[in-house]
Amino acid sequence: MNGTDLLAVDDVHVRFHTAKGVVHAVEGVSLRLRAGEVLAVVGESGSGKTVLTRRVMGLIAGGRGTEVAGTVDYDGTRLTDLSGAALSRFWGSEIALILQDPMTSLNPVKRIGAQLTESILLHGRTTKQEARDRAVALLRQVGLAEPERRVRQYPHELSGGMRQRVTIAIALSCNPRLLLADEPTTALDVTVQAQILDLLADLQRRRRMAMLLVTHDLRVVRSRSDRIAVMYAGKIVETAPTAALFAAPRMPYTEALMNAVPPVTGPNHVRLQVIRGRPPDLLNPPAGCKFSPRCPYAQDRCLTEDPPLVDAESPEHQFRCWFPVGSPAGTQARARNVERGTSAAGTPVTEEMVLT
Repeated sequence: MNGTDLLAVDDVHVRFHTAKGVVHAVEGVSLRLRAGEVLAVVGESGSGKTVLTRRVMGLIAGGRGTEVAGTVDYDGTRLTDLSGAALSRFWGSEIALILQDPMTSLNPVKRIGAQLTESILLHGRTTKQEARDRAVALLRQVGLAEPERRVRQYPHELSGGMRQRVTIAIALSCNPRLLLADEPTTALDVTVQAQILDLLADLQRRRRMAMLLVTHDLRVVRSRSDRIAVMYAGKIVETAPTAALFAAPRMPYTEALMNAVPPVTGPNHVRLQVIRGRPPDLLNPPAGCKFSPRCPYAQDRCLTEDPPLVDAESPEHQFRCWFPVGSPAGTQARARNVERGTSAAGTPVTEEMVLT
């Protein structure tokens, strides 16, 4: 961890021992996040994003069938060496978490005001009236109309978008320096999703927070992040500054995610290019590159050798691939697969499956 990093995640592993075998949920992930920076972690469901976020927060520890390794450092403190009360002192006041589903993360039998003031009273020297006034101000800040009335309501009396704004207000109640937003727009309609994401971006800029934004949708982070880390099967498969990643993706999985996003311009009713197959079973992951069974570039080497994380044009842009997108080797590999109609793994390959 260098002097400019607020958060340093080094070689983090999380494995769950089950009756069916060991689930390799997170495998050797390393990340850096500077103060005031937004890092987006992107990948399909099951790629390990949420497990990684909870490990960073300290909500997943070793024992009882869970195996962990690696370190998480926050502003010079090794969080992975802490537990219990020592770790909880960082929650809320330094690091805050927004969970995927506000209906399950909010207490259904407590009023909104009580849930907001709980953290304020715990971390700050304030009276109950001052805490209530701050709760009302926070609800107003996150764009809830009639905040004085909302603090008296229960979660079930609010819409999904309103509940998500409440969870954001709770996360911000003690002015954290690092915000972990785990799929903060799950189950919301498209219009509300945009409103929530814009709200988070605005609050992050105004408060100069660092933010780890977890999502499955590359589209939503293009204008809302400084850097992107793409996860697949528990590993980082590509990481780069946002502009560099969109300008020149190197990992075929990143390209496939981009192809799956509906175009903003061009003709309507264009068929989307789906990623063939399914994410790997983390109980029995495939040998070699974990994306090879679905990859239109895959060659024989990909089926047996797992590629390391290597630099692209600079150390800021890293990827895992033997035949990267845009390289002579990648272009030749794609052409061979298009010509024979399948990849080395037997996946059907056509010219339309690649970015043009």
